[in-house]
Amino acid sequence: MSNITLYTWGTPNGHKASITLEELGLKYEVKGINIGDSSQPQKQEDFLAINPNGRIPALTDGKLRVFESGAIISYLTDKYDKDHKISFEHGSDDYYEALSWLNWQMAGLGPMQGQANHFRLMAGARSDYGIKRYIDETKRLLGVLELQLSKTDYLVANKYSFADIASFAWVRGAYILQIDISEFPGVKAWVDRIEAREAVQRGVAVPSKRDPKEIAAMFDRMRAKIDGMTNEDKH
Repeated sequence: MSNITLYTWGTPNGHKASITLEELGLKYEVKGINIGDSSQPQKQEDFLAINPNGRIPALTDGKLRVFESGAIISYLTDKYDKDHKISFEHGSDDYYEALSWLNWQMAGLGPMQGQANHFRLMAGARSDYGIKRYIDETKRLLGVLELQLSKTDYLVANKYSFADIASFAWVRGAYILQIDISEFPGVKAWVDRIEAREAVQRGVAVPSKRDPKEIAAMFDRMRAKIDGMTNEDKH
């Protein structure tokens, strides 16, 4: 039996956790941590007791705390996916291949796309160098995915797994950077395939469902704000 509480917000890393929970059919309580709130609830003492790094998502299962989205995915699949619905037998070649893709996302795709989002949407000063560097790197990483997904429907053993969940949660938002995902046909087909799953649709609606048009308009405004700034690069 689980006694899970997920502390999260509607971000790619948050969705990695909620999609995993939904795919495994686990019951869990959601506590929304609005990271955009000026009071910064993720930096308050009660939340830091769960994640000392002050970031979402974090999870408690009874008295156990788990923080960092990759660790949450590993914990949930190790403890609760005994039938290997979205995982592989521990110690198998496929298990380590999936673990490689999970860590690839954690160390590469997530940080690079996250920096691209920052410079393109949220920076306090415009840096054309920063925008180009991180969007170019995001595209390069999408090319890595394309190389794999041009040969198979899913990243590991042609089976939908936690490896796919981790990268999907980020790739589905590439449009924010005005990256045309159709330039990567294998990736686009993979995104569409995963997006159609009912558990995924429930997972991306955590902690609350938002109007896609409203979200798109918000990102339009954020890009326009950066576009209205003068480039402050000094080289």
